[in-house]
Amino acid sequence: MRWREKLVLKEEAFHLILAGIVGVIGGVVNLFFYWAVHLIQPGNIVELAEKLPDWERVLLPTLGGLAAGLILHWGLRLVGKQGPTNLIEVVVAGDGRLPTRTDLVKTCSAIVSIATGASIGREGGIVQLSATLSSKLGQLAKWPPYRLRLLVGCGAASGMAAAYNAPIAGAVFSALIVLGNFSMNLFAPLVFSSVIATMVSRTFFGIQPLYQIPSFPEVGPWQLPWFLLMGVLCGVAGATFLKLVQFGRQEFGKYSWPLYVKFAVAGLVVGIIAIEFPGVCGNGYSVTSDILNEKFMTEQARPLLFLAGLLIAKWIATAATVGSGTVGGIFTPTLFVGATTGAFFGTALHRFGMATNVHMGAFALVGMGAVLAATTGSPLLAIIMVFELSLNYSMVPALMLACVVSILVAKQLHEESVYTEHLRLKGIALGRETSRLGATMEQTIGDLMHPPVAPVRENTTLDLVAERFLTGSNSFLPVVNAEKRLVGVVALQDLKEVLSNAKDLQGVIAFDVMRPAPKTLTPAQPLLDALPTVLESELRNVPVVNNHAENLLVGAIARAELLTIFSEAIAEKSDPRAAESHGE
Repeated sequence: MRWREKLVLKEEAFHLILAGIVGVIGGVVNLFFYWAVHLIQPGNIVELAEKLPDWERVLLPTLGGLAAGLILHWGLRLVGKQGPTNLIEVVVAGDGRLPTRTDLVKTCSAIVSIATGASIGREGGIVQLSATLSSKLGQLAKWPPYRLRLLVGCGAASGMAAAYNAPIAGAVFSALIVLGNFSMNLFAPLVFSSVIATMVSRTFFGIQPLYQIPSFPEVGPWQLPWFLLMGVLCGVAGATFLKLVQFGRQEFGKYSWPLYVKFAVAGLVVGIIAIEFPGVCGNGYSVTSDILNEKFMTEQARPLLFLAGLLIAKWIATAATVGSGTVGGIFTPTLFVGATTGAFFGTALHRFGMATNVHMGAFALVGMGAVLAATTGSPLLAIIMVFELSLNYSMVPALMLACVVSILVAKQLHEESVYTEHLRLKGIALGRETSRLGATMEQTIGDLMHPPVAPVRENTTLDLVAERFLTGSNSFLPVVNAEKRLVGVVALQDLKEVLSNAKDLQGVIAFDVMRPAPKTLTPAQPLLDALPTVLESELRNVPVVNNHAENLLVGAIARAELLTIFSEAIAEKSDPRAAESHGE
């Protein structure tokens, strides 16, 4: 028996095996995206745009936007309405289930957009598809929500690592942005998944870095104040970028145009801008590499004016593309904006005879990290990402200072990050810190929730409601409307008065006999915070909704199970022997 217990696979080891499988998925997805995009766009989109006449330069992204919009419009109609596709939302306010058919449609749309010059990054599609396929793996195996969330996190980590050839940044991205948890039992699978994805990707693409970055000399202590000043500028640039993206979403949201019309309009905006600045087409890898290698100094008569115009052009092009709802990532355009901002700052200093011993490419490299920190709200992620892209430690001290200053400035101008703003608008809280009674209390409602009690529609007839009570063991039935929003509950005891009067049964529906909706829980809610609601509830299965703003019924929590957990946690806390074993 002892040997058998030792041979049984522990959950931590099983999660590492799953992470390895997900890593392979991420690497293959990266290869698929590369192949699919280059099937439509065989060369560099910026070089292609530079060779085209003006009218074709405008027409290409416009028709591309139209095609991508048509794919998304008709594809979503074909697959029907499914659950949310945002990675953070399904982790924070869901059960880790990503809809596969919806994401496959979005993937096809993203490929067309990226290949035809939309100002958006391909990393978003790679991360999304990797996470979706990983979630589907768990759904097929019928695993619980906590494991589905881990699979989504591993999928995001593998996709990011494969897309940028940056395994550390991939793991940190998923831990900080997607899962919001840096505990080792979660971080270890993320690291494993990122490493496997990177190795798979390098098998096809080699170990070459994504950007061609020259080696810069070490920054001396007397040069660091310049990077502090640049951090302020990058914070302003990052906050401005976020505000413009928000403005783009608001402006496109005012019109009830079909998706394909919005996408075509966004493509038209990109095309018009590309007449003067073809570098705004696509995600900007090649242009960013040129800036890092200071090619603009020899190719442009007025480099300072060129960089200022390119920065504003990329702001507007990306705000229009993202604002229209085009599927893709904003990570790579952010690096473009950062490189342009940093190069502008360095060029301006050189113009006035200052910091002449610091390469303008070095300012551009640090600018990439500083603007990334401002938009993501994570200086650690930005520092690690730029370090992995450059593999140049000499710039890390300057990079760290600029990132910290940048995020402080950006927070004063625009509180939300690029990943949290839409969640706040939907009423989804990201704060998961709480006082704990023990290790058990670290769990959330989403970790324990079950499928909801099968609801009835508000227009369900009374005889069907009565049949549900007779064939089931529940004394309460949730009532939802056509959008699956929880609007009330029907109690078995409330039916007695109505059932005693047979002549009134013909026109009675669930809406007529239901009670108001009870207090509900959300998946991201810590167990301790849920205690008051559970104690007040008279329902055996307390409803769980995605968030209190939308109130979509997504699950249920067994009241007895939750109270048992609380009792065990309190008993453990009050047991002096348990406290000693935990080092308290």
